[in-house]
Amino acid sequence: MNKSESKYFSTALCMDEALVALLEVKDLEYITVKEICEKAGVNRSTFYLHYETVADLVNETMENVNKRFLTYFTQREVDFADKIKSKKLDDLILITRDYLMPYLRFIHENKKVYRASFRNPNEMQANARYRSLKTYIFEPILKKFGVPETRWQYYIAYYIEGIAAIIREWLNNDCQDPVETIADIIEECVRPSNGANGRSYGE
Repeated sequence: MNKSESKYFSTALCMDEALVALLEVKDLEYITVKEICEKAGVNRSTFYLHYETVADLVNETMENVNKRFLTYFTQREVDFADKIKSKKLDDLILITRDYLMPYLRFIHENKKVYRASFRNPNEMQANARYRSLKTYIFEPILKKFGVPETRWQYYIAYYIEGIAAIIREWLNNDCQDPVETIADIIEECVRPSNGANGRSYGE
């Protein structure tokens, strides 16, 4: 990367960070190019050198966030998904530290992004960051437990919303509790069983 390319990407990063900071305190529809430029310390012509609209900046910002997010635990999820096949039901839980810890560390290191994500879930593509969890973790385990596929979306919604509520509270406290404590709390809150009242599905 030459000097001009380095400067280009550095400027783009400043605008990414400015957008996230603004999204933390207000909704996207009220954010202007002028505010982004002032926050990033660039002029309007520089903004339009990089993007045509604020939406273009949002897309780039979330693409970068999602790339960083996936580097934290994609391989961990794949490894864990492979282990599911050989685990006994008694040893299998839906929420485990195998992927909770990297997930929580990412949140702790990107608090502004997640605060903005909770405030602007649609613009920040919050659901996209749960897609790999659904594919590699939740769906294989629900299948192993014999939960009918027609019910998966409800189980997944329950677990994701529950985890999100804990994360939101953690962020409200500026993530003061250690990552390990939050992992413990989430694990304690979600313990699936093999069917209602101990009976298997289909009985």
